[in-house]
Amino acid sequence: MEKQPLPADDDRTEATEVDGLTGESSPQETSEPDARAGWNSKIEYFLAQVGFSVGLGNVWRFPYLCHQNGGGAFLLLYILLMLIVGIPLFFLELAAGQAIRQGSIGVWKYISPRLSGIGYSSCVVCFFVALYYNVILAWSLFYLGNSFQHPLPWEKCPEQGNVTVKECIKSSPTSYFWYRKALDITDSIDETGSFNTYIVCCLLAAWTIVCLGMFKGIKTSVKVMYFSSIFPYVVLFCFLIRGLLLDGAFEGIGFMFYPKLEIWADVQVWRQAATQVFFALGLGFGSIIAYSSYNPRNNNCHRDAFTVSFINFLTSVLATLVVFAVLGFRAKNRVMECVASNLNDLSKHFHDGLVPNNVMPPFNYSDPKSVALKDYSNWFEQYASMVPGNLTDCDLEKEMQKGVEGTGLAFIAFTEAMTLLPGSPFWSALFFLMLLNLGLSTMFGTMEGILAPLSERFKCLARNKTKLTIASCIIGFLLGLLFTQRCGNYFMMMFDDYSATLPLIIVVVFETFSVSWLYGADRFLNDIEGMLGWRPSVVYKYLWKYICLFAMLGLLGATTIRMFLSRPKYMSWNQEKASEEHLEYPDWALAVLALLIIFATLPVPVGFIHAFLQKRNTQSRDAENGHYRMVNTEETAMTDLSALEHRNGDAAPVS
Repeated sequence: MEKQPLPADDDRTEATEVDGLTGESSPQETSEPDARAGWNSKIEYFLAQVGFSVGLGNVWRFPYLCHQNGGGAFLLLYILLMLIVGIPLFFLELAAGQAIRQGSIGVWKYISPRLSGIGYSSCVVCFFVALYYNVILAWSLFYLGNSFQHPLPWEKCPEQGNVTVKECIKSSPTSYFWYRKALDITDSIDETGSFNTYIVCCLLAAWTIVCLGMFKGIKTSVKVMYFSSIFPYVVLFCFLIRGLLLDGAFEGIGFMFYPKLEIWADVQVWRQAATQVFFALGLGFGSIIAYSSYNPRNNNCHRDAFTVSFINFLTSVLATLVVFAVLGFRAKNRVMECVASNLNDLSKHFHDGLVPNNVMPPFNYSDPKSVALKDYSNWFEQYASMVPGNLTDCDLEKEMQKGVEGTGLAFIAFTEAMTLLPGSPFWSALFFLMLLNLGLSTMFGTMEGILAPLSERFKCLARNKTKLTIASCIIGFLLGLLFTQRCGNYFMMMFDDYSATLPLIIVVVFETFSVSWLYGADRFLNDIEGMLGWRPSVVYKYLWKYICLFAMLGLLGATTIRMFLSRPKYMSWNQEKASEEHLEYPDWALAVLALLIIFATLPVPVGFIHAFLQKRNTQSRDAENGHYRMVNTEETAMTDLSALEHRNGDAAPVS
């Protein structure tokens, strides 16, 4: 019997689906719209994929992990895992989307109706991520708006009644502005507090920008991406050139990339590297599948997988160079302030007759700015024990080891460094405009991971996609108000840490298992050969069936065990102490945390059970009515579209 082709874009007849679990076929009417959109050029597609995969994590998560986990050794580990796990899975999603030309729900439903829950889980996770991710864009807008003034409002501690605010003195101007002015944060997640009016307005503006960018689907969002995907690279190169000219930049970069190979023996480092590869490429969200589904069937998705992955990696390295050049400058300034303070104390002790003349340093200690850090360190090592008081060693390496990640890096450490630069308002505006554009590109991809599969699955939504986009943005804004409360940052951390990690790993495990084992890795490679005209290496078969699958199962197990071994904690801000501290989540917060994970993963078993019951009911009705269906036991190829496209005259929309 001839293999059944996939439904083409304008084919409105019933398509035969093959159940990957049983090998039986069942008629399923395709819900794809009559005229499927396509990319106008390959450049648009690359901008979309790179814009989605390159996000805020490249700027503030990757440098922190590289810094904390052995520098150059972590880079080598990251490249290894990217080659044997990241790129093969990325290629799998690209090929599946391009072959079936539907969103995440349609792709997995086509492979088997019992797998449709995978696509719904991806949509739920995308929705959770969109809720809190746009809050980060709101914070970036708030800081961007405050950057157009000199001096910057986080350069100095404010005064109340001619008295400097104590909370600011105990911490720092940047920490005070972030926690008290931007967030006006409570001491714990148990204290809710009122809504932050400024952040609410910024959140509304952020969702408005996303809505306007997504208004007409990829046709409008890709126009925005011409700027939002390219502009961050311009800013990063500007910061790199400026950063390399700063005192302490090369010390910071040298400390960053010094390899510590002993970290390879630490299982947690492997877990963190695998997680970073996983999230950096955007696996499991459904956005990769959605974007690739707009490609023509002969597009070289294998080359795309390598190109986008290495652009993502090189962007992370570029961002790491920028971050540690600037943080090296910040650390050098702090260390030299420490040296100046110690030399002033030393000078007082000398004038008081507490320090003998032979202990005094040979350099000009009366002018601390002229003292080289190396000279001070050599003197301190020999004579510090002979000096009364508590002189410190002012170690640059120790200062660099005070690593920060996430919002702490962007809104505290980096903002502090920029206040030390001449023309600080310009660099501040540039930095937060870059964060805004990085976030926007990722938000477009995340929203596409929601809108594309839903509009293809439900005809009524496909006919009203503009209304669906507007309604989704309105719902996202209303639910996002949770994060604009005074305790909202704690909920943002909860969503960031737990709403996506486990569910996405579970989704990718099912994706890999369904393609490599249920559908069959050899069949999938046959389909790819039908698309590209050449067969990818057989290595992919073994990578998908064993290496990737067991790696994802190992990551799932390590992440789950880590959650159960220690009670989840969050970083809070204590107003009285003016410092950060780790607090355990209360019981009710743990319940919310568990519900987030359950809601995100529930569609997978529900989809399986629903398909199973639906099939059994259909068979029962057929038996009662005496009707028997002819079962097609032949394989259904994913990519045998040529005959149908030729019949319909359907030309690929992209060259």
